[in-house]
Amino acid sequence: MKSLFRNLFALSFAILLLTSLAVPQSKRTVAVTIDDLPVVSKFNDLEVRREITKKLLAHVKKAGVPAIGFVNERKLYREDQLIADEVALLEQWLYAGLELGNHTYSHKSLHNIPVDDYIADITKGEKITRGLLEKQGMKMRYFRHPFLHTGLDIDTKASVARFLKQNGYTIAPVSIDNADYIFAAAYDNAKIRKDDDLRRRVAEAYVPYMEAKTDYWERQSKVLLGREIGQILLIHANSINADLFGELAKMYKKRGYEFVTLKEALEDKAYGMPDEFTGRGGISWIHRWVLAKDRALLVKDEPRVPEFVMKASGFDSE
Repeated sequence: MKSLFRNLFALSFAILLLTSLAVPQSKRTVAVTIDDLPVVSKFNDLEVRREITKKLLAHVKKAGVPAIGFVNERKLYREDQLIADEVALLEQWLYAGLELGNHTYSHKSLHNIPVDDYIADITKGEKITRGLLEKQGMKMRYFRHPFLHTGLDIDTKASVARFLKQNGYTIAPVSIDNADYIFAAAYDNAKIRKDDDLRRRVAEAYVPYMEAKTDYWERQSKVLLGREIGQILLIHANSINADLFGELAKMYKKRGYEFVTLKEALEDKAYGMPDEFTGRGGISWIHRWVLAKDRALLVKDEPRVPEFVMKASGFDSE
């Protein structure tokens, strides 16, 4: 049975690959998806979280970006009590005309818990957000896997995908994967240490790193498909993006990108290609397709986080 499944997968992948090759990308487009709402920060002070939200949304609005934010509802509670001020941060996204999606309640990896527990966490993670969307005449439409961990075996992937489809969700893939969270940790740590010089250096390295990453995914897309796809960028609701999203948006505009909704990005036929990746990494869908087709197509020079940023972040590796 598994052999049959894999043969059908290979056939469907080949057909979709040929279809995606036949449809050129006439212009560069990117959908901006922002994870870990309301805020991910080393600072728990409510005023800091309000400031991050205010600044990030101001940059997003000024740049005309129809972003979507993915929510971890656990962050709305303190000792099982719903905190109105945290919910108000989510409402700011909707008042700005943006969309919200489900990122599970507690941001647990599918690799580490049973499928039933993971599905329960998805359901728990929509309670408040769905109500907020409905008040704005909107529906809950998109789901993003924490850590981009989508399952270590085909059966697990299929079980979660089946549940999501039955409950009206579309999985939100990522093409421009990156380590903005490492920069954010270094940025916050520098502030904690009152090291203004380090914080400035981290900030100065951030947008050039993101541009190098974007260039990499453009090239990897061309090697696999012969064209650039409609890109889907993953970043997080953190302090470095609150300060620098305006510069990030300028970089994308300078590269000729038009900002589009996630729905519009997913209209690219490339996203119809199946995802059979069952490795441990949380990786870009472009790399998933590369690994499914031919590992020899893997572009080797993917940019890395600068060593001084890694050291300042406290992370061992990307």
